[in-house]
Amino acid sequence: MAGAAALRREAAIGIIGLDTTFTKIPGHIRNRSTFDFPVVYRVVEGATAERVVKQADPTLLQPFVRAAQELEAEGVGAITSACGFLVIFQKQLADAVSVPLYASSLIQVPMVHRMLGSNRKLGLLVARKDSLTRRHLEAIGAESIPLCIAGMEEQPEFREVMLEARRAELDVDRLEHEVLGQAERLASENRDLGALVIECTDLVPFSHAIQARLGLPVFDIVTLTEMVHRSLTRRPYDLVAAL
Repeated sequence: MAGAAALRREAAIGIIGLDTTFTKIPGHIRNRSTFDFPVVYRVVEGATAERVVKQADPTLLQPFVRAAQELEAEGVGAITSACGFLVIFQKQLADAVSVPLYASSLIQVPMVHRMLGSNRKLGLLVARKDSLTRRHLEAIGAESIPLCIAGMEEQPEFREVMLEARRAELDVDRLEHEVLGQAERLASENRDLGALVIECTDLVPFSHAIQARLGLPVFDIVTLTEMVHRSLTRRPYDLVAAL
């Protein structure tokens, strides 16, 4: 009944975060200013990028399940996460709660693929290209979708701060340059690119800049969260005014 209670007021979105210390700038899912509706955070201790992205550590499943259940108990209307690679646990996490749970922005991949003509490609911008396996895509029914993929693992600022946690201080300009460079490379190598889905939540602050540079639809965890929140917080239409 927690989900029903949440729908009777302004619905909050629960967000499960990794154990990271770097600065979360506006546009990041873990910066409250990104949203104009309530969000509730829960961080899973020990869930580093190394364990989630590179290792897909199965021992993290239960801590993430507990976090999701705690958020549900607090009355959130839906739950998401701050790492797209948690898509590998999508079914188990969704089964653990009674409110909608979308573990990753990658859930949008089948939908966006269906939006595009057969002569257009769907691109992914991910934290680490080699870590995106068939298992991740099978978790959302996207294993047979043709994709073109660019990873951020060789970009120094992203690697040092996000993947390796060498420091907490983030050089925003340097990271933006790296993100735009990878997005442009993907587009230049795939002239038939029709849309982009950003897997990594750390790249979302640059979605506007990516779209301005490529001129394509850009989907990410924030676009998905806004859609889910809208579905939980519907407003009546002024039917009289339409007459």
